[in-house]
Amino acid sequence: MKNAFSIALASAMITTAAIKAAPALAEAPVVETSVSLVRTADLDLKSDAGRRQLDQRLARAAREVCGTASDADLNGKNDVRQCRDAVLAKAHANRDAVLTASQSKGFIAVTAAR
Repeated sequence: MKNAFSIALASAMITTAAIKAAPALAEAPVVETSVSLVRTADLDLKSDAGRRQLDQRLARAAREVCGTASDADLNGKNDVRQCRDAVLAKAHANRDAVLTASQSKGFIAVTAAR
């Protein structure tokens, strides 16, 4: 009887350990990265109109890579807004580098990891 109890106790302990270890053994979450290339080669970036057009393209690309959320999903709306803010901050830094460079690569990459 003592031997059966020891086996049952050991089995329960092994099962508990396996259950607790399962999250640690689970696969890492998949991160999806969205990319949109914004053309700059066709713009006159020395003019106000060209810079405004570039800003419009960057805003459109941020909407594209961050996606949308349902109007009923307030958390999703906030996540999308935060994504767009972060993406535009990076894109504007790239834009500023392109504006100060003597030659443009012809595009700015707008990316978001979700």
